[in-house]
Amino acid sequence: MPKLIVGLGNPGEPYRLTRHNVGFQVVEELARRRGLAFAREECRSRVAEQGDMLLALPQTFMNRSGYAVRCLAERRGYLPEHVLVVYDEVRLPLGKLRMRREGSPAGHRGLESVIEGLRSDQVPRLRLGVAGTDAPSGEALPDYVLSPFHPVELEIAEPMILRAADACEAWLEEGIDIAMNRFNG
Repeated sequence: MPKLIVGLGNPGEPYRLTRHNVGFQVVEELARRRGLAFAREECRSRVAEQGDMLLALPQTFMNRSGYAVRCLAERRGYLPEHVLVVYDEVRLPLGKLRMRREGSPAGHRGLESVIEGLRSDQVPRLRLGVAGTDAPSGEALPDYVLSPFHPVELEIAEPMILRAADACEAWLEEGIDIAMNRFNG
C-alpha cells in the first residue's frame, strides 16, 4: 500500500526551530535516515519519495495544510487511512507521543484543515507533546507555539523527535496498532 507521511509546520526560516514545526523536524529526520532529499515541489509541498512512500512538508501555513494534503492524496491516490499526519500538541507534556488511528482535530487547526481537505476523520496522526512547564493558555498560546524550545527543553525535545521518527518507521513497516502499542505512553 502506498503511504504518505506529512509533517505539519510553517514554511520559512523564522519558524524552523519553533514548537509548531516539530512535525517538519520529524519528517526531515525520517528523510535523513533514508538518504532522501526534499528536492522537488508538488502540490505546494516539498516532497521526498522512496518506493511507494512519500514524505511531504506542506509549504502552506499550518492552518491551511489541508489543501496540500488533499492535492497529494487525490493526485497519488492515497486513502485517508494511508496518510500519517505528524504535528505538535500543546495539550501534551513535552516529550510525550500519542498516535491515533482517527478522531477529531481536538482544536488543532492544522489537523482540522487536513480532516476538512480529506473529508474524513479517519486520518492516522502522531501528536508530539510540546508543552513545557511554562505553557500558557488562551491568547498567549499562539506566541508560545511559535517560539523555540528553551535550551533545557531541547534535552527532551530532540530525543522526542528521534522517537517520533521511529514511530513513523513502525507505522510504515508494522502498521498502526503495533506503532500505537510501542510508542504511546
